[in-house]
This record gives sequence, C-alpha cells and structure tokens, in this order.
Amino acid sequence: MADTARHRRKPPLPMSDFSKGHGFLVGDDELAQVCRDLPDSACREQPRNYGLHVVSLSLTRVGEGLADTKLVLAWLLDAIGAPSWAIGLLVPVRESLAMLPQLLISARIRQISIRKTVYVAGSLVQGAAIIAFGLVGLTLSGRTAGFAAIALITAFALGRSLCSISHKDVLAKTVDIGRRGSVSGIAGSIAAAATLLLALGYSTGLIPLSVPVVAGAVILGGMAWFLAAVAFGSIREYPGATEGGIDGFAAVLSQLKLLRSDARLRQFIATRVLLLSTALAPPFYIALSGDLEPGGLGTLGLFMIAAAAASLLSSYVWGRLSDQSTRRVLMYAAGLASLANGVAAFTALAMPGQLNSTFLLPVMLFVLMIAHQGVRLGRSVHVVDMADIDSRATYTALSNSVVGLLLLAGGIFGAIAQWFGIGVVLALFAMMAALAIPAAAALDEVQAKHHPSR
Repeated sequence: MADTARHRRKPPLPMSDFSKGHGFLVGDDELAQVCRDLPDSACREQPRNYGLHVVSLSLTRVGEGLADTKLVLAWLLDAIGAPSWAIGLLVPVRESLAMLPQLLISARIRQISIRKTVYVAGSLVQGAAIIAFGLVGLTLSGRTAGFAAIALITAFALGRSLCSISHKDVLAKTVDIGRRGSVSGIAGSIAAAATLLLALGYSTGLIPLSVPVVAGAVILGGMAWFLAAVAFGSIREYPGATEGGIDGFAAVLSQLKLLRSDARLRQFIATRVLLLSTALAPPFYIALSGDLEPGGLGTLGLFMIAAAAASLLSSYVWGRLSDQSTRRVLMYAAGLASLANGVAAFTALAMPGQLNSTFLLPVMLFVLMIAHQGVRLGRSVHVVDMADIDSRATYTALSNSVVGLLLLAGGIFGAIAQWFGIGVVLALFAMMAALAIPAAAALDEVQAKHHPSR
C-alpha cells in the first residue's frame, strides 16, 4: 500500500513546550508532521525526545570545552610538571581508544533492546574520569600525575566509545531523518558559546590562569557529563531488535567482510581517512606560532577563541545542511580544510617571517575549525542515514575502528615535522583534504532516497 502507517500524517499533538520548541528549531510550520523513518509510537514522542537529545548533547559538548584535551588538559599536566610523553599521549589515546573498541562491542550493544542505558553508562564513566583528572591537577605532580592522567584518559576514551556507538542508534530510533543533523548543530552552538566565554576570560585575564582555577573548570566539565546522563536517561526509547548480534572475534571477522562487500562503506571510510587532517592539524598550528613557553595558555587565547567562534558560527548551519545533503557538507568542509592548511603551509615554507603576524594563524585555524565542524557533523549524519536499522551500529563501529587504527599511526606526522618542518606536514594535510573533495563527491546522496522530489 502506498499510504502505509509509517507515512500517514499523525493527528495533531497537544501544544506542549517541547512541541513548540521542536517546531521552531527544525523549521516546521506544523506540529503534526509525517515521520518518514519512525514508527507511530516514536513519532508521537519525537518533540520531547528531540529536546532531551539537544540538552544532553549540549552538556557533553560543554564538558568537552571545559576539559579540552588538546589545550586545557595538556596545559594542566604541563603546569604540574608531568613529563612530556604523557602530554603527547593525551590526544592519540583519547581518539584511538574511543574508536577501536567499537568493533568488538557493537554486537553486545545489539543485544540490549533499550540502548540509552549504554549511553548513560558511558557518560557516567566519562564524567568520573574528567572529575578525577581535575583532582589529579590539585593533588599530584610529576611522573605520578602523568601515569594517572593516561590511565584516566584511557577510561574516558572507553566511556566515549560506549556513547559514540549507542548515541547514533538511539538518535535514529527517536528522531526522524531530516532532523538529526540539527540536534548536533544546536548543541554545538550552545557549547561553543560557553567555551568562547571561557576563552575570553583566559585571554583577558578575567579568569586567572592558575592550577586550582583550571582544575576546578575541569571538574565542572566532568559534572556536565553527569547531568547529560540524567537528560539522556529521560528519553523515551522504544525497544529495538536484538537478534543478529555476534560476540567476540567472530564479530570482528564477520564485520570486516563488509569492507570487501560494501562499496558504499569503503568510499565513506576512505573519505573519513582523508579528512583526518582537520583533526590532526590544529596542534601543528599552535607549534607553528612559536609559543613554546611552559604553561603558555594565556598566549593561546586567540586560538581558543578562534576554535570556539568557528563552532558557534558554523555548527547549526552545518547541521541544517547535513539534513539536506551530507555529501555536499563533506565536500565543502574538505575544500575549506585544504584552503586553510594550504595557506598555512605556504606561509611556513615561503614566507616564514609572516608567521609573526598576530592574526594570520588564528584566522587560518578559524577556517580549519569550521571545516572540522562540518566533517564531524557530516560524517555522523551520513553514516546514520546511509545505514538501515539492522546495519547502523555495525557501520558506525566498523568505520570508527578502521579510522581509530589509522589514528594510532598519526604520530608519523610528528616525525615528519621534526625531520622536514611543520610546513611540510601542513602541505600534506592540505593535499589530503584536497583529495577528500572528489572522494566525498563520489558518496551517495543518502538523504535523496528519503526525499524523492530532490
């Protein structure tokens, strides 16, 4: 039948606060909307669930801003005398261990019919790890602090792994296609505003750059994850299918076969790998600025402002555009990343004297971080909309695990920078981003299958 139950127009919903806010944020003129990818029961709960998704994700993003691994946690370890190897391991451990375990746990998560519980558990683990990290800053120093920090960031990454794989599944079960990107976009804008205030405080001296103050901000960030767990736990999720999961090494082998049989997945992973340059490049911008003073976060204020402002100005736009075409989002983001890295590389290689300019590198970082926001939103929404309900968790886990493995090899760029200079590394990043443009262009228009009129 052409007029299936899933596509019938629902009876008008009561004019609740959730419905009003949902209609405003997603740009709907009517409260009663056709759900294209949700059953009736989930469609009726969508306005409430949409708001809770925004609140929960906003809180986790605020936590990430208050306890930014690349800047705040690294500064805190440096200030308490932790060894450089510990500072250097923060980002690789956080990123790779957040991705690699997903290939093994996706099948187990499949066996849980209400998967928001997995996300709540992951949020609690992340919050506890970040709070403990702040306490390390207040109580420990030297090598002891370094070992404790790596142990905590490992726990944090494992909690993040649980959240990453379960969030997309719950989002797909509770928010209809065409509205999912705006959840991340709105949350990113809210969190960016909070982070921007922190950056302004640090750069102007209104917030003292002392260990107790920064450690306190980190602890506050950890508490944000606890509040996010409460909000996410309040989502009304209907039970999902639990059959078809395979445990352990068998799951790894069976899921890896998709790399041979699923051309769409291979193309998506290839695009993601080329766009890793948006995540790997920022530390090299900071190194290129010549700010080598220990505990020099105050002079990094412009970089923090640039990153926060980029997220604030672009997250919602990227989110709304992702609901129309994630393929185009990834293409545009790749172009911006290639431009930013190319200008920074050319300046470093051909006109190094211009690096002393106060605003050149922060402006390029601003452009790069706009691109990074597009990559994050575009890839997240693309994999959700590309997969069906049975393969969504598998696609997410496999793509994240492959990218996580390659991230472990990302240390080679540090060696290249030491041997040939930072300009060469940024030139390589510019080339990777440029190659990502045709790679993204070859992706399917996964939103088009839900909008035949496009």
